[in-house]
Amino acid sequence: METVETAPASVIVAIDGPSGTGKSSTSKAVAAQLGLSYLDTGAQYRAITWWMVHNGIELTDPTAIAAVAGKPEIISGTDPLAPTITVDGTDVAGPIRTTEVTSKVSAVSAVPEVRARITELQRTIAASAEKGIVVEGRDIGTTVLPDADLKIFLTASPEARAARRSGELKGADVAATREALIKRDTADSSRKTSPLAKADDAVEVDTTELTLQQVIECVVTLVEEKRAAK
Repeated sequence: METVETAPASVIVAIDGPSGTGKSSTSKAVAAQLGLSYLDTGAQYRAITWWMVHNGIELTDPTAIAAVAGKPEIISGTDPLAPTITVDGTDVAGPIRTTEVTSKVSAVSAVPEVRARITELQRTIAASAEKGIVVEGRDIGTTVLPDADLKIFLTASPEARAARRSGELKGADVAATREALIKRDTADSSRKTSPLAKADDAVEVDTTELTLQQVIECVVTLVEEKRAAK
């Protein structure tokens, strides 16, 4: 039986890369432009970290973290123009961006039980996105959605990333930010479970010399090509 397709094919896009590469801004803009859902997976790891801090869990003890990984209810809104995140009904979009959470998220994210829990959540959200979705993170193309239609890995020099991140963190010291970014990259790249890594079939986009608009245009073109080929 032949079906006449008028709507664009649903497409799952994985965008990975370290902090400060323009990942979030790019992912949101691309999703909005193409009418796709959007998921910030980093926010989910921040949310579970916030919950652990809020509930006084001993974050130097992976066993303690693992024991409660299934407890918080994390709900992500996937509208790219207004993404939301709640934990047990509380809006945590602001609190998860504090330095306290940022400094602890790598330790919590490294615990296998936490990754298993959040990965399952991410796969469920991606599977239920009718028109398709842009999912951004650090292990999407390699672990979470290895069958994504398109995988993109954003990179940029540590200097460019620190400058951008300092711009986001008003008044932050660029050198200190650069050190923190490199430390986090090392932690995320060297963890045993789902490290930050570029998938073999990912398209690498170096954003060092590009404006945000140029990065968005580049990714939109890649998605449109993939969608046309489906």
